[in-house]
Amino acid sequence: MSTAFKDDQGDWLTVCLKYLLFVFNFLFWVGGAAVLGVGVWTLVEKSDYLSLLASSTFAVSAYILILAGSLVVVTGFVGCCAVIREQKSCLSTYFSCLLVIFLIELVAGVLAYVYYQRLSDELKQHLNQTMSENYAQPGAEAITLAVDRLQQDFKCCGSNNSGDWLQSVYIESTESQDRLVPDSCCKTITPLCGLRDHPSNIYKVEGGCITKLEQFLADHLLVIGAVGIGVACLQICGMVFTCCLYRRIKIDPY
Repeated sequence: MSTAFKDDQGDWLTVCLKYLLFVFNFLFWVGGAAVLGVGVWTLVEKSDYLSLLASSTFAVSAYILILAGSLVVVTGFVGCCAVIREQKSCLSTYFSCLLVIFLIELVAGVLAYVYYQRLSDELKQHLNQTMSENYAQPGAEAITLAVDRLQQDFKCCGSNNSGDWLQSVYIESTESQDRLVPDSCCKTITPLCGLRDHPSNIYKVEGGCITKLEQFLADHLLVIGAVGIGVACLQICGMVFTCCLYRRIKIDPY
Protein backbone atom coordinates (compact mmCIF):
# COMPACT_ATOMS: atom_id res chain seq x y z
CA MET A 1 0.00 0.00 0.00
CA SER A 2 2.75 2.42 0.95
CA THR A 3 4.73 1.38 -2.16
CA ALA A 4 1.75 2.16 -4.42
CA PHE A 5 1.29 5.53 -2.75
CA LYS A 6 4.98 6.28 -3.22
CA ASP A 7 4.77 5.35 -6.91
CA ASP A 8 1.69 7.55 -7.38
CA GLN A 9 3.46 10.41 -5.67
CA GLY A 10 6.49 9.90 -7.90
CA ASP A 11 4.32 9.92 -11.02
CA TRP A 12 2.58 13.09 -9.86
CA LEU A 13 5.92 14.86 -9.31
CA THR A 14 7.16 13.77 -12.73
CA VAL A 15 3.99 15.05 -14.42
CA CYS A 16 4.28 18.38 -12.60
CA LEU A 17 7.87 18.78 -13.69
CA LYS A 18 6.90 17.99 -17.28
CA TYR A 19 4.18 20.65 -17.26
CA LEU A 20 6.56 23.15 -15.68
CA LEU A 21 9.08 22.51 -18.46
CA PHE A 22 6.35 22.95 -21.08
CA VAL A 23 5.40 26.30 -19.54
CA PHE A 24 9.06 27.25 -19.38
CA ASN A 25 9.54 26.36 -23.05
CA PHE A 26 6.70 28.66 -24.03
CA LEU A 27 8.18 31.52 -22.01
CA PHE A 28 11.59 30.63 -23.39
CA TRP A 29 10.32 30.95 -26.96
CA VAL A 30 8.77 34.33 -26.13
CA GLY A 31 12.04 35.45 -24.54
CA GLY A 32 14.00 34.16 -27.53
CA ALA A 33 11.77 36.13 -29.88
CA ALA A 34 12.39 39.22 -27.75
CA VAL A 35 16.17 38.68 -27.84
CA LEU A 36 16.12 38.14 -31.60
CA GLY A 37 13.87 41.17 -32.09
CA VAL A 38 16.11 43.45 -30.03
CA GLY A 39 19.17 42.32 -31.95
CA VAL A 40 17.56 42.90 -35.35
CA TRP A 41 16.04 46.20 -34.20
CA THR A 42 19.45 47.41 -33.04
CA LEU A 43 21.13 46.62 -36.35
CA VAL A 44 18.36 47.57 -38.78
CA GLU A 45 16.58 50.63 -37.39
CA LYS A 46 19.67 52.79 -36.86
CA SER A 47 22.37 50.75 -38.59
CA ASP A 48 23.74 53.85 -40.33
CA TYR A 49 25.04 55.17 -37.03
CA LEU A 50 27.33 52.16 -36.52
CA SER A 51 29.77 53.63 -39.07
CA LEU A 52 30.21 56.63 -36.76
CA LEU A 53 31.49 54.52 -33.86
CA ALA A 54 35.17 53.90 -33.29
CA SER A 55 34.72 50.30 -32.11
CA SER A 56 32.47 47.45 -33.22
CA THR A 57 31.44 46.47 -29.67
CA PHE A 58 27.90 47.79 -30.10
CA ALA A 59 27.35 45.86 -33.33
CA VAL A 60 28.96 42.70 -31.90
CA SER A 61 26.55 42.78 -28.94
CA ALA A 62 23.61 42.93 -31.35
CA TYR A 63 24.96 40.08 -33.48
CA ILE A 64 25.42 37.94 -30.39
CA LEU A 65 21.81 38.58 -29.40
CA ILE A 66 20.62 37.53 -32.85
CA LEU A 67 22.65 34.32 -32.56
CA ALA A 68 21.26 33.62 -29.09
CA GLY A 69 17.67 34.29 -30.21
CA SER A 70 18.05 31.94 -33.18
CA LEU A 71 19.44 29.19 -30.95
CA VAL A 72 16.49 29.61 -28.60
CA VAL A 73 14.06 28.62 -31.37
CA VAL A 74 15.96 25.39 -32.04
CA THR A 75 16.46 24.68 -28.35
CA GLY A 76 12.73 25.06 -27.70
CA PHE A 77 12.00 22.15 -30.03
CA VAL A 78 14.72 20.08 -28.36
CA GLY A 79 13.15 20.85 -24.99
CA CYS A 80 9.69 19.72 -26.11
CA CYS A 81 11.11 16.45 -27.47
CA ALA A 82 13.05 15.92 -24.26
CA VAL A 83 9.95 16.39 -22.11
CA ILE A 84 7.69 14.21 -24.27
CA ARG A 85 10.15 11.35 -24.68
CA GLU A 86 11.51 11.53 -21.11
CA GLN A 87 14.93 10.36 -22.24
CA LYS A 88 17.94 11.33 -20.18
CA SER A 89 20.05 11.84 -23.29
CA CYS A 90 17.54 14.37 -24.69
CA LEU A 91 17.36 16.15 -21.34
CA SER A 92 21.16 16.31 -21.18
CA THR A 93 21.26 17.82 -24.69
CA TYR A 94 18.57 20.32 -23.73
CA PHE A 95 20.44 21.30 -20.56
CA SER A 96 23.66 21.76 -22.56
CA CYS A 97 21.88 24.00 -25.09
CA LEU A 98 20.45 26.15 -22.30
CA LEU A 99 23.89 26.48 -20.76
CA VAL A 100 25.49 27.47 -24.08
CA ILE A 101 22.82 30.11 -24.76
CA PHE A 102 23.18 31.40 -21.19
CA LEU A 103 26.93 31.85 -21.71
CA ILE A 104 26.38 33.59 -25.07
CA GLU A 105 23.93 36.03 -23.50
CA LEU A 106 26.34 36.56 -20.62
CA VAL A 107 29.05 37.60 -23.11
CA ALA A 108 26.61 39.98 -24.83
CA GLY A 109 25.64 41.46 -21.49
CA VAL A 110 29.26 41.99 -20.44
CA LEU A 111 30.09 43.63 -23.77
CA ALA A 112 27.06 45.92 -23.49
CA TYR A 113 27.99 46.90 -19.92
CA VAL A 114 31.65 47.57 -20.77
CA TYR A 115 30.71 49.62 -23.83
CA TYR A 116 28.11 51.54 -21.82
CA GLN A 117 30.83 52.63 -19.39
CA ARG A 118 33.08 54.11 -22.09
CA LEU A 119 30.43 55.21 -24.59
CA SER A 120 30.59 58.91 -23.68
CA ASP A 121 34.39 59.12 -23.92
CA GLU A 122 34.44 57.33 -27.28
CA LEU A 123 31.85 59.64 -28.83
CA LYS A 124 33.54 62.77 -27.53
CA GLN A 125 36.93 61.69 -28.86
CA HIS A 126 35.83 60.16 -32.15
CA LEU A 127 32.60 61.67 -33.46
CA ASN A 128 33.87 65.23 -33.88
CA GLN A 129 36.93 64.00 -35.77
CA THR A 130 34.84 61.71 -37.98
CA MET A 131 32.39 64.44 -38.90
CA SER A 132 34.98 67.15 -39.53
CA GLU A 133 37.50 65.02 -41.45
CA ASN A 134 35.37 62.48 -43.35
CA TYR A 135 32.09 64.21 -44.21
CA ALA A 136 31.55 64.44 -47.99
CA GLN A 137 34.99 63.03 -48.69
CA PRO A 138 35.78 60.45 -51.40
CA GLY A 139 35.36 56.89 -50.13
CA ALA A 140 33.42 58.02 -47.05
CA GLU A 141 29.92 57.91 -48.53
CA ALA A 142 28.57 55.73 -45.70
CA ILE A 143 29.79 58.21 -43.09
CA THR A 144 28.31 61.13 -45.03
CA LEU A 145 24.89 59.45 -45.21
CA ALA A 146 25.12 58.53 -41.52
CA VAL A 147 25.92 62.11 -40.50
CA ASP A 148 23.11 63.53 -42.64
CA ARG A 149 20.62 61.09 -41.16
CA LEU A 150 21.91 61.70 -37.65
CA GLN A 151 21.44 65.46 -37.91
CA GLN A 152 17.96 65.12 -39.37
CA ASP A 153 16.73 62.35 -37.06
CA PHE A 154 17.95 63.98 -33.86
CA LYS A 155 17.50 67.60 -34.97
CA CYS A 156 21.09 68.52 -34.19
CA CYS A 157 23.96 70.22 -36.02
CA GLY A 158 27.63 69.46 -35.52
CA SER A 159 29.19 67.20 -32.91
CA ASN A 160 28.95 69.73 -30.06
CA ASN A 161 27.30 72.67 -31.85
CA SER A 162 26.90 74.06 -35.35
CA GLY A 163 30.18 75.99 -35.04
CA ASP A 164 32.13 72.71 -35.25
CA TRP A 165 31.47 72.63 -38.99
CA LEU A 166 33.51 75.79 -39.58
CA GLN A 167 36.73 73.79 -39.02
CA SER A 168 35.64 70.83 -41.13
CA VAL A 169 37.37 69.75 -44.34
CA TYR A 170 34.08 69.94 -46.24
CA ILE A 171 33.14 73.50 -45.28
CA GLU A 172 36.67 74.76 -45.99
CA SER A 173 36.65 73.16 -49.46
CA THR A 174 35.24 74.60 -52.67
CA GLU A 175 32.67 71.79 -52.77
CA SER A 176 30.73 73.44 -49.96
CA GLN A 177 29.94 76.42 -52.22
CA ASP A 178 30.37 78.79 -49.29
CA ARG A 179 27.98 76.86 -47.02
CA LEU A 180 28.42 77.46 -43.30
CA VAL A 181 26.96 74.05 -42.42
CA PRO A 182 25.85 71.01 -44.44
CA ASP A 183 22.31 71.15 -45.78
CA SER A 184 21.31 68.33 -43.41
CA CYS A 185 21.55 70.85 -40.55
CA CYS A 186 18.59 72.71 -42.02
CA LYS A 187 15.11 72.38 -40.52
CA THR A 188 13.74 72.24 -44.04
CA ILE A 189 16.27 70.90 -46.51
CA THR A 190 16.56 72.80 -49.78
CA PRO A 191 19.56 73.20 -52.13
CA LEU A 192 22.22 75.45 -50.54
CA CYS A 193 20.13 76.04 -47.42
CA GLY A 194 23.35 75.63 -45.41
CA LEU A 195 24.48 79.08 -46.59
CA ARG A 196 22.45 80.62 -43.78
CA ASP A 197 23.15 79.53 -40.21
CA HIS A 198 20.40 81.47 -38.44
CA PRO A 199 18.51 79.53 -35.73
CA SER A 200 15.32 79.87 -37.73
CA ASN A 201 16.96 77.96 -40.57
CA ILE A 202 19.23 75.36 -38.91
CA TYR A 203 19.32 73.34 -35.67
CA LYS A 204 21.59 75.85 -33.97
CA VAL A 205 20.11 76.12 -30.48
CA GLU A 206 18.96 72.49 -30.28
CA GLY A 207 22.48 71.33 -29.42
CA GLY A 208 25.10 69.03 -30.91
CA CYS A 209 24.76 65.42 -31.95
CA ILE A 210 27.13 63.81 -29.43
CA THR A 211 24.75 64.10 -26.49
CA LYS A 212 21.75 62.89 -28.47
CA LEU A 213 23.54 59.95 -30.07
CA GLU A 214 25.00 59.00 -26.70
CA GLN A 215 21.52 58.91 -25.15
CA PHE A 216 20.16 56.88 -28.05
CA LEU A 217 22.93 54.27 -27.82
CA ALA A 218 22.73 54.14 -24.03
CA ASP A 219 18.99 53.42 -24.23
CA HIS A 220 19.68 50.60 -26.69
CA LEU A 221 22.36 49.13 -24.44
CA LEU A 222 19.99 49.21 -21.47
CA VAL A 223 17.35 47.35 -23.51
CA ILE A 224 19.96 44.78 -24.57
CA GLY A 225 21.00 44.29 -20.94
CA ALA A 226 17.43 44.07 -19.60
CA VAL A 227 16.30 41.54 -22.19
CA GLY A 228 19.45 39.47 -21.70
CA ILE A 229 19.02 39.37 -17.91
CA GLY A 230 15.33 38.47 -18.22
CA VAL A 231 15.93 35.56 -20.57
CA ALA A 232 18.95 34.42 -18.53
CA CYS A 233 16.73 34.17 -15.43
CA LEU A 234 14.29 32.04 -17.44
CA GLN A 235 17.13 29.78 -18.50
CA ILE A 236 18.26 29.26 -14.92
CA CYS A 237 14.72 28.14 -14.05
CA GLY A 238 14.70 25.85 -17.07
CA MET A 239 18.02 24.28 -16.10
CA VAL A 240 16.73 23.64 -12.57
CA PHE A 241 13.51 22.01 -13.88
CA THR A 242 15.55 19.93 -16.34
CA CYS A 243 17.84 18.65 -13.58
CA CYS A 244 14.87 17.76 -11.40
CA LEU A 245 13.12 15.89 -14.21
CA TYR A 246 16.38 14.12 -15.09
CA ARG A 247 16.63 12.89 -11.52
CA ARG A 248 12.99 11.78 -11.44
CA ILE A 249 13.46 9.77 -14.63
CA LYS A 250 16.61 8.24 -13.20
CA ILE A 251 14.75 7.14 -10.09
CA ASP A 252 11.50 6.18 -11.77
CA PRO A 253 12.11 5.01 -15.39
CA TYR A 254 8.45 4.30 -16.21
